[in-house]
Amino acid sequence: MAKKKDKDPLGQVPEELYSLDHDELPDLIAEHIFPHGDYAVNREIKKKDYEKQLEKLQIELVKLQDWSIDEGERIVCVFEGRDAAGKGGTIQRFIQYISPRHAHVVALGKPTDIEVGQWYFQRYVAHLPTRGDMSLYDRSWYNRAGVERVMGFCSEAQVEAFFREVPVFEKLLVDDGFHLFKFWLTVRRPEQLKRFYERKLDPLKGWKLSPIDHEAVHKWNDYSRAIADMLERTDTKDAPWTVVDANDQKRARLECIKHVLNAFDYTGKNKNNIEPVDERLVSPAKTFLKHPLRDG
Repeated sequence: MAKKKDKDPLGQVPEELYSLDHDELPDLIAEHIFPHGDYAVNREIKKKDYEKQLEKLQIELVKLQDWSIDEGERIVCVFEGRDAAGKGGTIQRFIQYISPRHAHVVALGKPTDIEVGQWYFQRYVAHLPTRGDMSLYDRSWYNRAGVERVMGFCSEAQVEAFFREVPVFEKLLVDDGFHLFKFWLTVRRPEQLKRFYERKLDPLKGWKLSPIDHEAVHKWNDYSRAIADMLERTDTKDAPWTVVDANDQKRARLECIKHVLNAFDYTGKNKNNIEPVDERLVSPAKTFLKHPLRDG
């Protein structure tokens, strides 16, 4: 039997099982993936219910975009979260039926030599939307507080500089009229590993699995500390975080879309198409951080 110190924070699975070196997902991990265990909901949403709700919400997104273009509104959605939390899939459902001329996905790769020498926020600023447009960031300037910090790609002095600057940067955006939404998608550790194995074993998903993911599996607790620090220090009145339980990816997509739609009083809005946000799955950062297990 594994000693307590060798187990994960839930005290359920030996640490050595959290690895991508196995041929398939270990059985003991599989016993704890969603919906089994201590999850906010205990069953997946039915496909028919999901598709029905999604269609209604996407109709509302089309209306929102039409209104945004007419009014010259600028919308920025930042999607952050654990690796494999479903950021890309959520963004895909946002943009599926709206005009690509006015909705832009921002998924930046490793900084170039030129970008490394620039002000940290500079390459992200270049992708902010003009009037009538929406920018959806699949990871953002918060890389500095997460992967860059945990993986040692930046110094602690650079991290501290980021924490000083980001509230000012985001307040400038909001004061200038940008509508800024910051989503943190959270998944439990067994569920994340299951998704990594899906990438490893499916040739159509293999491109999603990076060397960083292999390292991230063993740095869960380091990421947990970095995430908590980031949420505590960058959750502001001007730019609050919205934490979304993404263990059920379909529900997470619906909740993110509902959150954005509820923020606007756009022309032709049909509130009957937008069910209330599920408070079991969506919470402010301060509420999320009070949970003893967080996203462990």
